Amino acid sequence: MVLNGAHVLVTRPEHQAENLSRLIGEQGGIAVRFPTLEIVSREDAYQIKNTLANLDRFQWVIFISANAVNFALKANSGKIARTKSVRFVAVGQATAQAMKMVGLPVDLVPEHGYNSEALLAMPGLQQVEGQNVLIVRGEGGREQLATTLRSRGAEVNYLEVYKRIIPRIDSSPVVKLLTQRGLDVITVTSVEALQNLSLMLGEKNNKLLSLIPLVVVSDRIRRQAFEMGFNRIAVTDSPTDTAILETVITCVTGE
Repeated sequence: MVLNGAHVLVTRPEHQAENLSRLIGEQGGIAVRFPTLEIVSREDAYQIKNTLANLDRFQWVIFISANAVNFALKANSGKIARTKSVRFVAVGQATAQAMKMVGLPVDLVPEHGYNSEALLAMPGLQQVEGQNVLIVRGEGGREQLATTLRSRGAEVNYLEVYKRIIPRIDSSPVVKLLTQRGLDVITVTSVEALQNLSLMLGEKNNKLLSLIPLVVVSDRIRRQAFEMGFNRIAVTDSPTDTAILETVITCVTGE
């Protein structure tokens, strides 16, 4: 087995950790599940339903993540009405797949890349002056997409359908592994997950944490990790679980 018993910390939210954990196990690794984010619904379901019932006021509806798709549906009794005036947009392939699974059309998705920058580079979003755009996302998040579309003359609104919180879980098993030098690789898929990991394990353990090889899915997370003191950071080719696994294997085997 390629990973030969290596302990790999999986920080994905609990409902998104199964596939990566399985892949690690299939390659002989031990997936240590430690969700550093919990994704929960926002309380204002009425406003979400009202916005989704009036999508025909928008020319573009952009879903920022698979969670944005799933929590929008959850708040709206499992359906989003199609309307001819709207073009539905996915920020990346995982989001597009989530849209297809619930019967939503995907009118625009970057072929390469999976972030705001890749989306903003697409020809379809260059000429948006006077058009109305709805960005469906979680609470908070990056502003670049909205800021750039507004600079191109679009009217941009947000629909925030979920929020991220720090899970209430016992961190002592992971702290024990950390202090015994029992963790071989850490995987992180967002800046917030990385920041929460540091908080959940405690400041006194951050030095030990920073010594472990860290696998991240974007250069933005890499920069944040570097600022936090990590110096063995590998960036995956894409945010997929398969790409994460391949980078983990490289970290463990050196090949």
